[in-house]
Amino acid sequence: MISRRKLIYEILDIGNKQHSLGKAIDILLIVLISLNVLFVMLETLPSINAEQRRWFYGFEVFSVIIFTIEYVARVWSCVEDGESNHKHPFWGRLRYMLTPLALIDLIVILPFYLSMMLVVDLRFMRVLRLLRVFKLTRYSSSMSLLLQVLQREARSIGAALFVLFMLIIMASSLIYYAEHRAQPEFFGSIPASMWWAIVTMTTVGYGDVIPVTVMGKVMASIISIMSLGIVALPAGLLASGFSEAIRERRHTYEKMVNMAIQDGELDAIEQKALNHMREALGISKEDAAHILHANLDRKMEQEVEQDLSQLRQEIDAVLHDRCPHCNHNIKWLERRSNRDDG
Repeated sequence: MISRRKLIYEILDIGNKQHSLGKAIDILLIVLISLNVLFVMLETLPSINAEQRRWFYGFEVFSVIIFTIEYVARVWSCVEDGESNHKHPFWGRLRYMLTPLALIDLIVILPFYLSMMLVVDLRFMRVLRLLRVFKLTRYSSSMSLLLQVLQREARSIGAALFVLFMLIIMASSLIYYAEHRAQPEFFGSIPASMWWAIVTMTTVGYGDVIPVTVMGKVMASIISIMSLGIVALPAGLLASGFSEAIRERRHTYEKMVNMAIQDGELDAIEQKALNHMREALGISKEDAAHILHANLDRKMEQEVEQDLSQLRQEIDAVLHDRCPHCNHNIKWLERRSNRDDG
């Protein structure tokens, strides 16, 4: 019999929706998160009166209670994940609490409890409450894909951002020495020159600060040309990471399809498993159908090719007076059969 903790884990697990209750809870949480973000924005309207603010506060308390129960339930049941390193009762839960999604869940509820214990700026607390929108990443395959790409390409993106930061420092230093005498109000120091370097290297170019000296214009031209490739590098890394992650997800789904059609047909259980896998990987129904039909056609072509190959061998054996089964000479087999009969 399944334990209560295992049942809670399966209900809360996004990738394992075998329970209709789990799907209903996901929908309710998505609606609750969306309403929270909407109400935080509505609270900033000047027309909101005190009575409406009290109603908003009551909804805030209700939401925090629900999110707290969800967080505690996830931490308590995470040890039931058989494919992760969260099995240890203490260290496994601690490792889970340090995962990005668990940290988001904690940050969502932490400001409310901090406001009850500490004197903090309510405007700052309102900004933190807007972080609840990141809880939707748990229910969005696109956002989970983005987090996966960011985690995989973190080192490459970090290196690209470091190079960009170094170039900003160099550009602001060079433009400072070229322009600080001509325009001390804009280029009076290297930190002040960084505004121009950032808007220039990111190709925004507001035009509020421009070099006026010949040396400054030459440097600005060189910096602008260099920055085109440097600034686009992180975007290229993200695009490449997205393409690779999508290809891997399609390959994973294709492997499962090949396993399901080994017997040449797809029963109801296999179709249900494939549908769960498709939803977990974020593959559209059209792409899934295309992968399934392509693999079925490929398997059918392989079977037809095998049958044709066997048929060609049999025909060739008959044409050369050979038995298609044992490859012996047919006339020799006839003489042996006659001798045995005699």
